[in-house]
Amino acid sequence: MTTVASGAPTLDMDPFSVPSLQDPHPVEDAIREAGPIVWLESHGIWATGRADLVQEIFLDQETFISSHGTGLTNTALEANWRKPSVILEQDQPQHTATRKLMNSVLSLKVVKQLKEDFQAEAFAVVDEVCGRGEFDAVTDLAEAYPLRVLPDAVGLAPEGRQYLLKYANLNFQAMGPRDDALYEEAVVQAAEATEYVEWQMRRENLDQTKLAGKFFTAADEGAITEETAGLLVRTFLSAGLDTTMLGIGNALLALSRTPDAWSALREDPSLARTVFEETLRCHAPSPYIGRTVGTRTELGGVVLEPEQKIINCLSAANRDPRRWTDPEAFDITRDVRGHSAFGYGIHACVGQMMARMEAECLLKAFATRVDSFEVTAEPVRKLNHWLRGYTSMPMRVTLK
Repeated sequence: MTTVASGAPTLDMDPFSVPSLQDPHPVEDAIREAGPIVWLESHGIWATGRADLVQEIFLDQETFISSHGTGLTNTALEANWRKPSVILEQDQPQHTATRKLMNSVLSLKVVKQLKEDFQAEAFAVVDEVCGRGEFDAVTDLAEAYPLRVLPDAVGLAPEGRQYLLKYANLNFQAMGPRDDALYEEAVVQAAEATEYVEWQMRRENLDQTKLAGKFFTAADEGAITEETAGLLVRTFLSAGLDTTMLGIGNALLALSRTPDAWSALREDPSLARTVFEETLRCHAPSPYIGRTVGTRTELGGVVLEPEQKIINCLSAANRDPRRWTDPEAFDITRDVRGHSAFGYGIHACVGQMMARMEAECLLKAFATRVDSFEVTAEPVRKLNHWLRGYTSMPMRVTLK
């Protein structure tokens, strides 16, 4: 570790290398402990893993802007692979109208209306899969369940849903470096998926009685454009699945490694939401989010210049010992309020209530039906620049 002219520590570690993705905590911890703000030489960006600074950046939308991209790439200086998100990659005041509409579409009232059907489907999936005795907890549970319920709720056409995960994988790989094999492979794999998403964003290919229909109703009323309505649908397709799926998988693995937590959930399945929240803190499925410095500022004793990128290391902040007691422990009795897994402020994850509801439904169904379970082989890490979780987790269960 060295220091740059500003006095900030410089790290030559690469958080997006394959070894780092296979074992991410050491590099995340190094970023957090090297200093309040560190310079990542490998990518020419600033980063922080301190919980207080992460929150400060999120809440200062004027200094740390979203419209130049929320990944490594400054999209004001370099062309992006897709049109910007009208939710995540807009600043005020443009952000206000679309955020207000999305909040109404995914309001607490709407989520509560969906919950009964989502819970019933969760029990159906758990009964079907766990009845086999042995299965893959990622592909058969954590991925299969959201792929059943969310596309139907949004109003997607039945055909083409197999492309959703490939498109989402590209979306999150593109948030990281775009000069490595992971990104290049994602581009190739998602060639047909990008065409599908462009097709699925259009009004005529969506069930207008479902959630997506509300966007086009708003377009008809003049609140947003037809193009914006389609881009809001794209938000569901690109960011509405992977983090939920990975969070569920991470929760199951954490429970398998923490017998006391599993015993508590098995005895009281209503703790499912609590389990998921601690999973989000301890094993955040989305470890980073980026901002661009809008105006010259000082943060953590370091001067930041306009157009420089700074990455909020959410996973590191969620395990910051300055904020959390025994942060590495998976403890479902702790008060997890204030974790940053879904961000803070006006750009906090707009679908977080939906994600929480899906995870709660599946974990509740699992705990209601299953007496004991074990992961029978080492889970396979998902190698994605901007996601944390697993692609495979062999499991054996005994039913109650």
